Amino acid sequence: MTVVPGSRVAVIGAGVIGCSIGLSLARAGHDVTLIDRAPGPGLGSTSASSAIVRFHYSTYEGAALAWEAKHEWERWPEFLGVTDESGYAHYLQTGVLVLDTPGYDLTAVIGHYDRLGIPYERLSAAALRARFPYLSADAYYPPRQVADPEFWDAPTSELGAMWTPEGGFVDDPSLAAHNLWTAATAAGVRSEFRAEVVEIHRDASGVGGIRLADGRALGADLIVNAAGPHSSHLNRLAGVLEDFTVSTRPMRQEVHNLGAPATLAGGLGPTVGDGDLGTYFRFAPGGQILVGSQEPDCDPLEWLDDADSFDVAPTGPVFERQSLRLARRVPDAHVPNRPTGIAGVYDVSSDWIPIYDRTSLPGYYVAIGTSGNQFKTAPCIGAVMSALVGDGLAGGDHDSSPVHWTAPHTGAILDLSHFSRRRAPNPSSSNSVLG
Repeated sequence: MTVVPGSRVAVIGAGVIGCSIGLSLARAGHDVTLIDRAPGPGLGSTSASSAIVRFHYSTYEGAALAWEAKHEWERWPEFLGVTDESGYAHYLQTGVLVLDTPGYDLTAVIGHYDRLGIPYERLSAAALRARFPYLSADAYYPPRQVADPEFWDAPTSELGAMWTPEGGFVDDPSLAAHNLWTAATAAGVRSEFRAEVVEIHRDASGVGGIRLADGRALGADLIVNAAGPHSSHLNRLAGVLEDFTVSTRPMRQEVHNLGAPATLAGGLGPTVGDGDLGTYFRFAPGGQILVGSQEPDCDPLEWLDDADSFDVAPTGPVFERQSLRLARRVPDAHVPNRPTGIAGVYDVSSDWIPIYDRTSLPGYYVAIGTSGNQFKTAPCIGAVMSALVGDGLAGGDHDSSPVHWTAPHTGAILDLSHFSRRRAPNPSSSNSVLG
């Protein structure tokens, strides 16, 4: 297959990842079309993201990608290079606390931080209480279901934490995707919304194009699957799964809203990873706390056979579990009388590490398994996928001679085979949203 810059590229999925990829490929000179079933950009799984920017990953590559992306969030308008009439998403640097827990070994994480130059500080229980008096330093590990009588046991000890001052969150994930889409549109990207891909055409040399549910055929020399929870369905349509050793699967998740302690007086506390109780949470403008799950072993996971068939409303049992766990860490949090929050769908790989790769079908690439822990890296994923596409266009074989990508701000060098579809499932993965 002979493909050169200026090729027709179909990026399937206009979430924050797909829009980043479309922007980068357009800037590389390709003729790009974004395709999404939704009526606009960033309205799928991106819209349900907690948009946390943190760097504690189980692998060097995960930490390096997040650390590099943080620098782009800090210079967001400059990175985009355009004005979005809808405004800009903003990066709020609140700092990130990772609470000590026997279930999460920080030794490797600290090694990545030292290697990458990420500032951090170890806090004792006394220092944690002094700096964040609205947080309890009590230790309850392991996490338990509310129905477990031991859930109500008194704390067993106290815990400290690792403090990362440069972490935080993006205030509006859908707007961030819209910003990327605006920049991509300015770079020449076309968009097909309310469009469903029902067929992927092959020809003798590889990708031949796609057919939409309305009957239209779109020619394409390259396809990038960035379809989030629908990614596995598209891979089956493309017939490329025979050499994947890591799979992806949709999973329903809930994030709940509670009231922040009055002692914060409208301010923002840190983002917190609480493996001791099995949650993560962040404070939000308007006196809110958003709390989600770190998938502790005691909690059932809600896998979906159909990414379009799920209850979008938060449920009583999950809300009770999450709010009671949060109330132990933030005793003065205000718990509503009924479930409040949202439910969304993750696109989860079997080792919770994304797949950024080529496939056995020439011209067909994937940026999948990203939900839950890759929103923060979105500014870099376009460049990563452009590097993989560029290698393929130059005749490279990423499977046998892996592409290396150098992060422009931090200088970190990433071996992109870490994200290969053919990797052995990563033994150091947290096997949770932490990655």
